[in-house]
Amino acid sequence: MRLRFLTALLAALAFLPALPARADTPELPDRIATAWRTDHLSVDPRLAIPATELNRIRAAMRTAGIPVYVAIVPRTPYLKTNAYNMPTLLHARIGEQGLYVLAVANDDYWSTTAGLYRQGGLHGRDLIGVQADDKQRLDIVTDRPAPTIVRTIQQASTAFDGRALPPVPAGDLEPPDKPRDHRLSVTDKKDRSAYIGMGIGGFLGLVLTLVIGLRHRRGTKRTKQPVKDRKPVDTKGVQLKAAAKIKAAERAVARLDKRRNRTTEQLDQRDDAYRRLDAARTLRADQPEDLLASAGALVLARQAERVASGAALQPPCFFDPRHNPGTATVEWADDVEVPACQQCATVVRQGKTPRGLRVSSRSGVLGHDRKQVPYWTLDPEDSPMVATGFGALSDDLPERIANRKDDVR
Repeated sequence: MRLRFLTALLAALAFLPALPARADTPELPDRIATAWRTDHLSVDPRLAIPATELNRIRAAMRTAGIPVYVAIVPRTPYLKTNAYNMPTLLHARIGEQGLYVLAVANDDYWSTTAGLYRQGGLHGRDLIGVQADDKQRLDIVTDRPAPTIVRTIQQASTAFDGRALPPVPAGDLEPPDKPRDHRLSVTDKKDRSAYIGMGIGGFLGLVLTLVIGLRHRRGTKRTKQPVKDRKPVDTKGVQLKAAAKIKAAERAVARLDKRRNRTTEQLDQRDDAYRRLDAARTLRADQPEDLLASAGALVLARQAERVASGAALQPPCFFDPRHNPGTATVEWADDVEVPACQQCATVVRQGKTPRGLRVSSRSGVLGHDRKQVPYWTLDPEDSPMVATGFGALSDDLPERIANRKDDVR
């Protein structure tokens, strides 16, 4: 009896239709791109956005003069590391020119990331440049999404066709007497408290180090310092080279964008080129006078141009990123191998240290003296360029720049 029951059960199961496998949840860029195909304003259903806010955003989108895509989402672990790259990822899926805006809610604090893409190459101004020149951008309220999104759309319109940037409405501006730390989210405030504690501890450690160092130096013979260091690096020249290379990279990416029937490899090249180009633009906009930032922008733009042109990616020369790429490998301190140009590689193999990129650094007990030192002697915690050797030690310089920008926001 039991055998006949099992036989009947197996026979019945054989005729049941196979259940479809459960599909994986699409990634956030895919979900947003799908929503944009029906409405260029995508709002995550978990967020309750007032209709007045959405109406303001839609009105700004209609009058922008360019296609505008806006996504409003809550902050998630995925966005913690990918928010800065989202405009590029979304543009790769939509493939149309226009402004791509991602607004992220974190507690009662809103942050906005945007990218302006033009199929025919860059005309007019760069979006980051317009934002850097906008004196009111830091005074806009961040406790609701519309003010920052609308301002970003206005900035993109200015960059696209040169129209005047309108003043920010009084209702979108913070009261002038309100402390600036109200703009920080709860998480940011906790992090700031931790950083303050670390700063106090670091200061006490510095004092102790100075005391020990001064005691150690007593009775030692002073070494004779050179009368005059070599001529400092021409910072202005590096800035001009970085700006020119950024434009060259933009043209290379635009040529790649124009191609039809792009392969998967070419799409990956475009995304990588945009990632490096965006980081270069960020450095030039946020730190236009800083030598390290200008040199970093030069390296990233040079790499973006090569990647967009289909050439193999080359690391910079560790000792001086202005030199030719690091096509040779040499042993450096603590048996670490670093890429170097042929000129610097020859110097190292002779048992000497290349002069390298030298930057101004404070010296002396009170820090009043300034001298030129190799950039790699600076604290790596203060600069992603120093920490990565401008990308010679690790190829994550674009991500470090993006994460630092997110921290500032």
